[in-house]
Amino acid sequence: MTTNDKLDIIVFGATGFTGKLVSEYLNKQYGTSGEVRWGIAGRNNDKLQAVAEELELGDVPVVIADSEDKASLDAMVSRCKVVLNTAGPYMKYGSSVVESCARLGTDHVDLNGEPLWMHEVLTKYEETARKSGARIVFSCGFDSIPSDLGVQFLQEQAQAKYSRPFSRVKCRVKRVLGEVSGGSVASFGETMEVLKTQPELFTVFTNAFALTPGFEGPAQPAGDKEIFEEDLNSWSGPFIMAAINPKNVHRTNLLLGHPYGEDFVYDEMAILNKDSSGNTENAEFSFDMSLKPGEGPSKEKQEAGYYEMWFVGSNNEGDSLTAIITGDQDPGYGSTSKIISEAAVFLSKKPKDEDGGILTPASAMGSELREKLVANAGLTFSISETIPTSSTLSR
Repeated sequence: MTTNDKLDIIVFGATGFTGKLVSEYLNKQYGTSGEVRWGIAGRNNDKLQAVAEELELGDVPVVIADSEDKASLDAMVSRCKVVLNTAGPYMKYGSSVVESCARLGTDHVDLNGEPLWMHEVLTKYEETARKSGARIVFSCGFDSIPSDLGVQFLQEQAQAKYSRPFSRVKCRVKRVLGEVSGGSVASFGETMEVLKTQPELFTVFTNAFALTPGFEGPAQPAGDKEIFEEDLNSWSGPFIMAAINPKNVHRTNLLLGHPYGEDFVYDEMAILNKDSSGNTENAEFSFDMSLKPGEGPSKEKQEAGYYEMWFVGSNNEGDSLTAIITGDQDPGYGSTSKIISEAAVFLSKKPKDEDGGILTPASAMGSELREKLVANAGLTFSISETIPTSSTLSR
């Protein structure tokens, strides 16, 4: 099969909660027979056909593939340029998919926020992917594209204005409204089970440089307790995605040759809007740990969601800028399904003019993807010379 005969994208896990959202978005945005040629995949033909019928996908190709069946995975991977993998928990179902992609030279994007799995895959398949040219790009949803591209955007502005990067960047989540799905609950549970049986991996889980083998930067803020920040004139507290996003940001810095500097310090926290009684008003996410895979927030709740993230940069010379990134739907599903779809489309059209490997969104796609997300996926990127005093979101 030649490259021209291949589908651009196959959505693996299309019958899952997020997989259906991705398929719905691709159908709405690109159709099934235009500039983007895509298909859906999973292990159950009846469920895949039901998804195709429900979403009115017409003659979209349906591919049967099982993460425990190497031959079926190889057949799927050989049929496309990019596997868009939504089948988690990745620690349980993802390694065999990555292995096939890395060996056969097919690009791969996923939604994972599982740092233990990422560390394992990096150790096992980095060299294979480099040799084959496969671009394996982790965390192409809310974790970690807004963070990874947000820091890159801020540092580009710093370089243009001050001719040097910021050595210190704070990501502060100003506002966020969203819920988790049953798939996220399952991924969290899988990670906790691994840590319970292998407590020595806790150091990987907590190390901001877990994905930068051979490089250990300066000590990073823990972000595990509430603090008052005078520059923001507000309280900040722990943010649920801080266990994964900084790892990807530091890996980007490594892969691109440390454009942020080898002394770069980065952390993520949530700004706490406290009322007069000291109660927090801006809860991050709603957690229902009883949800099962395939369950998640309604379409109405997805569309009502939003997020706003501030990236506050500074250096020892007194320079400072703030990048503001917003999303127009709930972060985990409405926005994520659009983000990863655009990442997969972009990667499928980007020529392979460099070696492959285990990459990050910013190192693999960068500012060109940022433009696509602004045009199609409801994200905004803006810059302020001062730290905002209030939210920029109108809702």
